[in-house]
Amino acid sequence: MAYPGDRRYSKDHEWIRLEGDRGTIGISDYAQDQLGDVVFLELPEVGRALKAGDVFGTVESVKAVSELYSPVGGEVLEVNQALVKSPEAINTDPHGQGWMIVVRVGNPAEVAGLLDGAAYEAHVAAGK
Repeated sequence: MAYPGDRRYSKDHEWIRLEGDRGTIGISDYAQDQLGDVVFLELPEVGRALKAGDVFGTVESVKAVSELYSPVGGEVLEVNQALVKSPEAINTDPHGQGWMIVVRVGNPAEVAGLLDGAAYEAHVAAGK
């Protein structure tokens, strides 16, 4: 799997795509593959303040429940309500329609500190 180069990845398997000070966040293809079929998704309210590393929601699959970690700090601007209603899009399109939240990024340097697509692919290949 080649990971899109227009975003950065956390070692917890979340991605962020930055557009100005807005960051769209989701989970990687690797993460959804590890989870299996997603059946439930819980996301935060708009307006919630997050710090890098904060839990912003949970994703439940037939295998497990996993927490979602914000790769950066910021304020939640949008929540993908369509995804909450149809969480299976996380499995079919994790880097597209499977986006979860949009935040106003507080510190763009946090994004720069994340992995690029090639480094993330190496991280996953190393079995982390």
